[in-house]
Amino acid sequence: MAKTSKVTTQTTEKSKKKVSKKEPLITETVVTATEETQPPAPVILKNVEVFSRFSDFDISLFKSGKHYRLFEKFGSHLTEYQGVPGVYFSVWAPSAKSVSVIGNFNYWDKFSHQLFVRWDSSGIWEGFVPHIGKGEIYKFCIETQNGTFLEKMDPYAQHFEVPPLTASIVWDNWYEWTDSEWMAKRHTKNSLSSPMSVYEVHVGSWRRKNGNEKLTFVELADQLVNYVKDMGFTHIEFMPVMEHPYEPSWGYQVLGYFAPSSRFGTPQDFMYLVEECHKNDIGVLLDWVPSHFPGDAHGLYEYDGTHLYEHPDMRRGYHPDWKSYIFNYGRNEVRSFLISNAIYWLERYHADGLRVDAVASMLYLDYSRNAGEWEPNIFGGNHNLEAISLFKELNETLYSQFPDIQVIAEESTSFTGVSRPIYTGGLGFGQKWMMGWMNDTLKYFAKDPMYRRHHQDQLTFSTVYAFSENFMLPLSHDEIVYGKKSLLEKMPGDEWQRFANLRLLFSYMFTHPGTNLLFMGGEFGQTSEWNFEKSLDWWLLEHAPHRGVQNLMKALNHLYKTEAALYEKQFSQDGFEWIDTSDRNNSVVVYARKGNVHKEQLIIILNMTPLPRENYRIGVPMQGIWAEIFNSDSHEFWGSGKTNKSLIMADEIAWQGKAYSISLTLPPLGASVLKVK
Repeated sequence: MAKTSKVTTQTTEKSKKKVSKKEPLITETVVTATEETQPPAPVILKNVEVFSRFSDFDISLFKSGKHYRLFEKFGSHLTEYQGVPGVYFSVWAPSAKSVSVIGNFNYWDKFSHQLFVRWDSSGIWEGFVPHIGKGEIYKFCIETQNGTFLEKMDPYAQHFEVPPLTASIVWDNWYEWTDSEWMAKRHTKNSLSSPMSVYEVHVGSWRRKNGNEKLTFVELADQLVNYVKDMGFTHIEFMPVMEHPYEPSWGYQVLGYFAPSSRFGTPQDFMYLVEECHKNDIGVLLDWVPSHFPGDAHGLYEYDGTHLYEHPDMRRGYHPDWKSYIFNYGRNEVRSFLISNAIYWLERYHADGLRVDAVASMLYLDYSRNAGEWEPNIFGGNHNLEAISLFKELNETLYSQFPDIQVIAEESTSFTGVSRPIYTGGLGFGQKWMMGWMNDTLKYFAKDPMYRRHHQDQLTFSTVYAFSENFMLPLSHDEIVYGKKSLLEKMPGDEWQRFANLRLLFSYMFTHPGTNLLFMGGEFGQTSEWNFEKSLDWWLLEHAPHRGVQNLMKALNHLYKTEAALYEKQFSQDGFEWIDTSDRNNSVVVYARKGNVHKEQLIIILNMTPLPRENYRIGVPMQGIWAEIFNSDSHEFWGSGKTNKSLIMADEIAWQGKAYSISLTLPPLGASVLKVK
């Protein structure tokens, strides 16, 4: 391969202030020793002393799939041995004939620094290289049983060269965190009875500078955090920030599972971004991809010349949609790798939760496969029993160690109990994406209002199953790419109607049971599909319709966070009631949202046509004076202003099954939210 030159690894001034001294010295027992040598620089040794970070108990846990802190053992670790500074290396390669560390420090000589294989059949190779330190680039050179030499990245590396360069970098992840206030109250922010409004972000394309240059993690810590705080979102969900070689994968083809992408800065820079989110009362969710990995030559595929990380049967080990490889979920060491990785991001980077990608592809053996292309499980079914077992172990482990986090499944099928406790037979996730709601809702809103009367079931059907799981309502990046159009462009009608429809869609979303996720750009009505190679079209905010949508999103976030009826029982049937779904001719629906206090419930009326309706009567659950606390047709949202400014006294007129009712004006293509005074 072409040799890679040593890269400069600098931290920003803000990050430098956070970095502490090196981690404590390792004091493990020496396993093997040769004659001590003190070579001149550069260090070129054929035999070096080796000590181990692994105890017999570590090996037992690793081989049984129960070691959940492998990042403390494997990879590269700055340390000293007998007073000499250097780096300890270890890697799992059970089928290798030999393993060595190569880098600039030894001129990429595969025979200079050979690691020692452990005697315990664990397949672990390890060794200590003196007189190198933080910032050194390296790879593992693995000799296969047939004599081929493979130059591989470190699966546990904490930092990498900037792609397209592929070497690992010796680093540490020490950081002096100052977000203790957030961590202490995090359980209240991530509770299932708390509001969760998530802003989904692709780091490389949210905003750019100097033409088309990406923002760094440190720059995002200022610009993105301030923006999200101003908009009122409670959480940011980052599309995968883990190191990935192929940028058009949007981060979903991960290779460096333990390293944030060096495209945007150092590991400490990303920690600083997370910390700034926390200081501004914003939670951080990370996209996590245990479903597949790419087949790049320097990566995990055939790591030691055999199918080490991927399943050896390509009916289970190869993903036809993404041309990538599927982890062997039944191999104990691989299970430990994945669970350790999840813990790593929650512990070392203070992530507040994980959104697990492509869960459905892991649950089903026949996912995207035709008859004859998959093998049934031992019971003759299509469920991947090993993946199901992994999910249960993963969630049980994560929630036992981090009870105040959220683990959210992107799961698109009707698999039973995804977000139900393991002891009841569920998978143990905290929440699940409500893909059915997303599909039905977007299809409904894409229809001309003239024909919506014939499709009202698409709008109301979601509540038939809305409480079978803890659902998050997603309008994600997947819905605005590959010719699907932006959310705004999906809406029918002229310009005014398209913006009104979008405002109505968001209003329906935020008053529907469940938590919410919106992909960046949707909050101001991005007109074009998302393009990962350029910034969002922020210039659109020069125009009043787009500013109106942005103002509406701020108002909805405020409404959601301040009205307990919208979140206290968001996953319970007790928190929702249909008041009227019978007015199909006018395409009007009315429902109530309820919290713990009966008098604080809300009434939501949606008018799905562009015709305003005067003196429209609806039933209300109690006597009293009602006030309109939100109207998507307000002038501040670029609406027509058909609002109900006056207080409305409930009449003792039975209507829609209620003893009392009120008469009000319904805004065109609008949502109205009422609350009793």
